[in-house]
Amino acid sequence: MEATRLLDLTRLVSRLGKGALTGIDRVELAYLRRFAADTPPLFGLVRTAAGWLLLNRAGCEALAGLVLQNTPLPRADLLSRLLHRRDHARARAETAARKIATARSPRPGLARLVRVLPRPAIYFNVGHANLTAPGLSALRSAGFSIRVMVHDTIPLDHPQLVRADSIAPFRQKLAAVATHADCVIHLTQASRTLTDAQMARLGRVPPGVTAPLGVAVAQPDMAALPPGLELSDPYFVTLGTIEPRKNHTLLLDVWDRLPAPKPRLFILGNRGWAAPDVLARLDRLAPDGPVQVLHGLPDSAVSALIAGARALLAPSLAEGFGLPPVEAASLGTPVLATDLAVTRELLGNKAVYLPAADIYSWVETVVRQASIAPVPLRPPAPLTLLSWDDHFNTVLSVV
Repeated sequence: MEATRLLDLTRLVSRLGKGALTGIDRVELAYLRRFAADTPPLFGLVRTAAGWLLLNRAGCEALAGLVLQNTPLPRADLLSRLLHRRDHARARAETAARKIATARSPRPGLARLVRVLPRPAIYFNVGHANLTAPGLSALRSAGFSIRVMVHDTIPLDHPQLVRADSIAPFRQKLAAVATHADCVIHLTQASRTLTDAQMARLGRVPPGVTAPLGVAVAQPDMAALPPGLELSDPYFVTLGTIEPRKNHTLLLDVWDRLPAPKPRLFILGNRGWAAPDVLARLDRLAPDGPVQVLHGLPDSAVSALIAGARALLAPSLAEGFGLPPVEAASLGTPVLATDLAVTRELLGNKAVYLPAADIYSWVETVVRQASIAPVPLRPPAPLTLLSWDDHFNTVLSVV
């Protein structure tokens, strides 16, 4: 008998109505869509402010429609309005989740809620939500095998790059995984080495499997770009949430030092947690200047910008995987990146690697790349696209 799959969908529900999905959100959606297309029994688990929700296959498919904006969110019910007075999107999202749930329980009733599901059963958590000792212990007591994807351990490896108040909660999550997981899903060997080292400090290194994420690049569509966007050649792009580890400061410093006429730089990404001085520099950018920040673009527009760029710039200080450089390489766009072990593992010699703090090297390389005449048609993509089928074949082969 095929094992029942219980997929944690809490992160996706929390993101409903809040704009474009982030990298981890996209991974949870990829699991939802794959599992919904497979034959084994499928259920979804969602934690809300009022307790746990259980979704059957139809509910999981309905949630996928909400995430993909095929169906609008309902008006928030009274319970959600009371629990989320200042977060209207979350109130509507949890209302929608309750409407498609088949069962619910208060927080202490998780084991009883899921004990009725067919056995054998596997709990999959790929979104870093609900990684608590009580929650994972309840699932284990209900007879579930537990498989958790750990995207990275950046809060512990590079605490200076994250909010100070996020470090202790992340350590608690990783400790719960170290204690209760039957299998940890790693995205690269480089990230696995770091994750195993951190879990060893916490007392146990669970069995694991390394399975790079699939990369599905949207078809470039120039018509999806914002009206009036000036695309004078040459231009460069950088893609990712605006936060310290993405090292936007370096690029702003580079563009300050570039000789005139400066190429354009499009910063594609929403604001995350960032230092006030960086946000202030972004706020001071001239609307018609060489550096522009664009957010909320559809995937087809992002692909179009990347495909036409002289290079994608990836000056990140730390990554667990790093999708943008892989996506750019898959489109045939040159990549200039900091020399991270994870990037070398994924791209090999398909990128130009530069020191993270060497502004001169970045200026010199950007000037040289901007001077290279573009070709009318790019050659075949220099990177074999990473496959979701390969990812799931690896993950689901674990007994």
